[in-house]
Amino acid sequence: MTRQAVTYRKQRVLLAGDAAHVHPPMGGQGLNIGVQDAVNLGWKLAQVVKQIAPDSLLDTYEAERHPVAARVLRNTMAHVALNRTDPRTRALNEIVSGLLRMDEPRRSFAAMMSGLDLHYDLGDGHPLLGRRMPDLDLVTADGPMQVFTLLHRARPVLLNFGAPGGIAIAGWTDRVQLVDTEYRGAWELPAHETVSAPTAVLVRPDGYVAWVGERTQAGLTDALTKWFGASAGTS
Repeated sequence: MTRQAVTYRKQRVLLAGDAAHVHPPMGGQGLNIGVQDAVNLGWKLAQVVKQIAPDSLLDTYEAERHPVAARVLRNTMAHVALNRTDPRTRALNEIVSGLLRMDEPRRSFAAMMSGLDLHYDLGDGHPLLGRRMPDLDLVTADGPMQVFTLLHRARPVLLNFGAPGGIAIAGWTDRVQLVDTEYRGAWELPAHETVSAPTAVLVRPDGYVAWVGERTQAGLTDALTKWFGASAGTS
């Protein structure tokens, strides 16, 4: 059985996990996307309930997560088809198996199955925008630290890789943690080539990148307002 709800939200009712989508268990993807539904929705719902962000923020939940489940439904149906035992399907299975012995198709398929290649459409910009933030080994004033450690409090984090104190977010310091840091390695994305190093990255509580700075703060105020409400100084 493969089914998906037409909409994930109707007024005060929101669907997530198996209530929103069901499919064959191939690849163990159901748990991953169910948890990710909850993580995507949780921080948005909290901000709306606390009147930090407008009700319209909840519309981004369906916009981001509905296509993710639709893709999982497609690839699990493909798995079912490849498990058939007729001669034509066996031939197709052999061809697919041959492709998966190659590095590039194997990396791409693994990223799709794990969900690490998800890319929310947050507009044009740096390849990191809308993607899951890599768990980098950072150097901070408090010592070595990994990115995901900073997300344990379920708060947005603005990582400043430029000059310390070079970014100001005075109106959002009650909601966004600003961390001056260094990273000395390569920036890589799953199933993608190495990308250019940004000077700053705004990471949402669900681990996805909401804004990328490339030597300027252009667009930062808009991103902060869109995802985390108006500046505290705005009446």
